[in-house]
Amino acid sequence: MNEEVRHSIDELCRLTGLTRRTVRFYVQKGLLDRPEGEKRGAWYTPHHVEQLLLIRKWTGAGLSLEAIGDLLAGKDSDMPPVKPLLPGTVEVRSHLVVADGIEVVVSPERAHMSPEALREFLRR
Repeated sequence: MNEEVRHSIDELCRLTGLTRRTVRFYVQKGLLDRPEGEKRGAWYTPHHVEQLLLIRKWTGAGLSLEAIGDLLAGKDSDMPPVKPLLPGTVEVRSHLVVADGIEVVVSPERAHMSPEALREFLRR
């Protein structure tokens, strides 16, 4: 992408579907790189757009902001590895009923999803 492209915060919000408040919150939390320039002259690059779209994707999948921060910082190795299931393995699974005769079976531990994230997944 062309790094010469500059976006105002309003353009950035329009491109990503996020609010100004959310963008500033993500900068404050260190999830989004600080804008280039200072104060009213600050601007954002296509890299900022990519970061925000990735954050939206991960929050939509139910990841916490802390987990997203770890992923963005390259600390995904800190996340517990998914172990292959072996014969005799006991695992808790959630059955999400989508409609009569249709259900989704999820292993929350393997999917790294909290109960709240599972409920949000079902609502979508």
